[in-house]
Amino acid sequence: MMNSMAKTPKLDNLLCFSLYSTSLAMNKVYRAQLKPLNITYSQYLVLVVLWQQKEATVSEIGEQLFLDSATLTPLLKRMEKADLVIRRRAPEDERHVLITLGSEGIKLEEHSTDLFESVGCALGVSEQGAKEIKQALEVIRSNLLRSC
Repeated sequence: MMNSMAKTPKLDNLLCFSLYSTSLAMNKVYRAQLKPLNITYSQYLVLVVLWQQKEATVSEIGEQLFLDSATLTPLLKRMEKADLVIRRRAPEDERHVLITLGSEGIKLEEHSTDLFESVGCALGVSEQGAKEIKQALEVIRSNLLRSC
């Protein structure tokens, strides 16, 4: 009979733990960078989408950020109160809510390059290394989502 402890994986050998703990560390770095801007990491990600697209529906933002509307809607309402975004019904279909940048969201865009560079320095890997890691993570994410 095998020892049941032999089958128990070591924490250091779990890919899921490496991903989880790395995500926590990345969020910690972003939290420190975003604190002076008075926004959260989730709010930052929404702003990044809007800085690129200028306008998106709630469902489009949710698809890009892998968030459901139940999570995204309260976040967007808080962002609207801070004038980071503007929410309005789509004129052609009132079931859809369009999101655009508010005046504070527009102002924050000028800080985005510095923030991106600061976090890049904190990673401690080359730009090419970061691209390779990102590509590998995207493959893993895609495979995991397909397996659900």
